[in-house]
Amino acid sequence: MTAPLDPPPGPSAGPAAPVGPRPPGPLVGAGWVAERLGTPGLVVFDASVGAHRGAERRIPGARPFDLDGALSDHTAAAPHTMPGAEEFAGAMRALGVDDTDTVVVYDAAGTYSSARAWWMLRATGFDRVAVLDGGLPAWTAAGLPVEEAAPAYGGPYGSFTARPRPGLLVDADTVSAALADPAAVVLDARTRERFAGTAPEPRPGLRGGHMPGAVNLPFGDLRGPDGLMRPADELRAAFAPLTRGRERLYFSCGSGVTACVLALGATLAGYRDLAVYDGSWSEWGDPAARRPVETGPAAD
Repeated sequence: MTAPLDPPPGPSAGPAAPVGPRPPGPLVGAGWVAERLGTPGLVVFDASVGAHRGAERRIPGARPFDLDGALSDHTAAAPHTMPGAEEFAGAMRALGVDDTDTVVVYDAAGTYSSARAWWMLRATGFDRVAVLDGGLPAWTAAGLPVEEAAPAYGGPYGSFTARPRPGLLVDADTVSAALADPAAVVLDARTRERFAGTAPEPRPGLRGGHMPGAVNLPFGDLRGPDGLMRPADELRAAFAPLTRGRERLYFSCGSGVTACVLALGATLAGYRDLAVYDGSWSEWGDPAARRPVETGPAAD
């Protein structure tokens, strides 16, 4: 097991941190957060990406989980690549996260990039984390207060310790082996059109199509008309025809973000042996990678 990382020199974290309220599961509602907002030991992160990144509208006190910035490895070829454990732990400490905290992550697009933040924290051994169901839209729909300010933090360093779980984020070779493993299944979270290769990829230069043997479960299928995650029984019904009794699930998407929505949905559905392909289609679909690609719908 990887040893915990020592905190770097820097501002003191001060006296012993309070223990945050333990979330009831990987998903919490707006009411649960609202009742506890401002409680010592509760950290709320805004993990919005793209056009929503840094928008001046946040849940009061929300801090930035910047997936388009410091919380991805920009030396890697694929966007949104997980940083190294030391870099990630340092970023969490700089954002004031203590080992005893409870973290709630949300984003402004609903349940979208917040799932990536949830999975990254779990991949570093931090389990006191939950996704706000429906994100900022659900929060505002409930009539709860917002601040007209961008997510920010200027407080003391935290005590966050990274204890990496290497199996939660995997590489292309691991996924290639999974495609040949009858006990495993690779699920692609992209739209049906992108999976089939009939719609262009949003990132220039990538091939269209999918990995031979992968199956398609668009991440949006796991959300209801209200933008909230579907109930557990509906999630199980969405996964069952694709998993066909297989319990080892691998998830891919465009850049490792919405694959984590599938990981969240699978967790809620009761699956436990899960992994996210970090490079996802940004890596596999790169012509330079020379990985096999198929077009058309998935085979039955």
